[in-house]
Amino acid sequence: MVVMKQARHPEPDEMTLIEVMAALSDPIRVGLARVLADGRERGWGELRAPVAKSTLSHHLRVLRDAGVTRTRQEGTRCFVKLRRSDLDARFPGLLNAVLTAAHSDDVGDRVGLTDKPSAG
Repeated sequence: MVVMKQARHPEPDEMTLIEVMAALSDPIRVGLARVLADGRERGWGELRAPVAKSTLSHHLRVLRDAGVTRTRQEGTRCFVKLRRSDLDARFPGLLNAVLTAAHSDDVGDRVGLTDKPSAG
């Protein structure tokens, strides 16, 4: 039997402003937040970014460790979702401000979704 390590997600009261802002200080990570802002859970394979897969994995881990996203593993597939309600409860208005400014300034606009869903 193979035991898979489950990712640790900080509780909302463990999230810090510094860690969340640091996680959102990179254009790729802001782009990922923009893609996930629709509230849908996405398989990692659906995400498209102008970086190597290992670098994309790093960016997703930074977002998860800061509490910006939640990662769920199902077999060999990984899925990610924006933790909007937790972020809004902990830091009211922050995520909307970041996403609005990112949209206005085209920050993260090179991140998107693949044309068709794939295994996460």
